[in-house]
Amino acid sequence: MADTKKRKLRTFPGLSAGQFQHPSDGKATDSLKAIPGIDKAVAKVMEYGIERLAYLDNTASNVRVSERMFPKMYKSLKWGCRILDIAEPELYVRLDPTPNAYTYGHTNPFITMTSGLLELLSPEECFFVIGHELGHIKADHVLYTIIADNISEIMERIGQATLGIGSLLGQGLVYALLEWHRKAELTADRAGLLCVQNIDVCIDTFMKLAGGAAGFASEMDRDEFLTQIRSFEDADRSTLNKAYKILLTANRSHPYAILRAKELDLWHDDHYADLLSSFAT
Repeated sequence: MADTKKRKLRTFPGLSAGQFQHPSDGKATDSLKAIPGIDKAVAKVMEYGIERLAYLDNTASNVRVSERMFPKMYKSLKWGCRILDIAEPELYVRLDPTPNAYTYGHTNPFITMTSGLLELLSPEECFFVIGHELGHIKADHVLYTIIADNISEIMERIGQATLGIGSLLGQGLVYALLEWHRKAELTADRAGLLCVQNIDVCIDTFMKLAGGAAGFASEMDRDEFLTQIRSFEDADRSTLNKAYKILLTANRSHPYAILRAKELDLWHDDHYADLLSSFAT
């Protein structure tokens, strides 16, 4: 977060998730709640203590960020919580070369970032990712995330409890969860922008996640990436290409990085300034 010291970050006391929620997130959440079996899945998460087991495994396996452990990252966490007006969750670093970050835990949420992500991104880009994960907590996404991550085991248990009837509903629930997950990411991206307060940082993050390498960051060009986004949009003009896009994304938990960049850029142009002005003092 070194670069953010040069500018004053805004905070949003009393901010609600509804003020930055992507409309597709709300629709996907409503659709998910209407799927038969989701209530049973929630019950199994609580009954079998899946959340608690994940927390214990995370604590034993990874390093917790604090004032003395990765202090700069901890400062970013505290700033993100202050900006989004939420309680501070625990933050961990995991030894894993794959760039990734995730939030887990409904009653006691925690965030984990991999070493590969920290090596790929700049401090401000990491701050954007932290803000994104805090957005999942702010928008109350984490319970359904637990279900999505453990859906196979949950549906097996439901099927056993209902003589196999529950497991027949499983695939529809899986697709509904994945659709919801993709839309929830768009809301969390907006939270990340509210934290870092610089759209260029967000676009650069997506560019690196799409195909970056720490040693070649200086050779990547933001304008060229935005040109690629427009080319992808042009491919939507044919009905066949639209169908292919649906097939390509049906089994993904996250939208393509290029689509996330496009969606966030649109929100920044159309609504970001209005949200900031609504908190003007």
